[in-house]
Amino acid sequence: MTDPGPGTYQPLAGAGAWTHVPTLRGRHVTLEPLQDTHVPGLELAVDGSGLDQLWFTQVPSPAGVEAYVDAALQAQADGKVLPFVIRDAAGDIVGSTRYYGLDPDVPTLSIGYTWHAPRVQRTGLNTEAKLLLLQHAFETLGCLSVVFETSWFNHASRTAIARLGAKQDGVLRNHKRHADGTPRDTVIFSIIDAEWAGVKRHLQFRLDCHA
Repeated sequence: MTDPGPGTYQPLAGAGAWTHVPTLRGRHVTLEPLQDTHVPGLELAVDGSGLDQLWFTQVPSPAGVEAYVDAALQAQADGKVLPFVIRDAAGDIVGSTRYYGLDPDVPTLSIGYTWHAPRVQRTGLNTEAKLLLLQHAFETLGCLSVVFETSWFNHASRTAIARLGAKQDGVLRNHKRHADGTPRDTVIFSIIDAEWAGVKRHLQFRLDCHA
């Protein structure tokens, strides 16, 4: 076999893996491909949570869930995202997340658009969900980096991302707009492939603490 030489990327997974939403299962959580049949469960998960009242997030109201899912599925059809619904250990729908910013040529992607019903926040479910998503990104897709973005004003999200082991790369000023139309300064975090072994060990330790 010919040595491809230093710096030459050899993909771990075929191109189809970048268009296919996998089902990722753990002890506390299952991530499965988002479908329009998940709308009623997502409506229940967000109803009364207050998450849709946070102006610096993109969490839909119960009345907006159907349009939110339709938009995610259209973005998937356009090759822009890989969206998931999140189920707890009992099989109940408790939120949603997705891969986006897909770039198999690097390869890299972003994890975001994540929200969980309050009852499962700060539990082993969220830790395991991130572990499964990162493991698939690094170990199956062969990513060189995984990116996380959040609003400057979303201090809880910034803290949670840093707690994963991601490092803050910087702040993009007036990078996007919040759902209410106001300009958004975006805080960028990332984990690179050389850091993955340590991050994985850290997340597994945190997960074991919830066992």
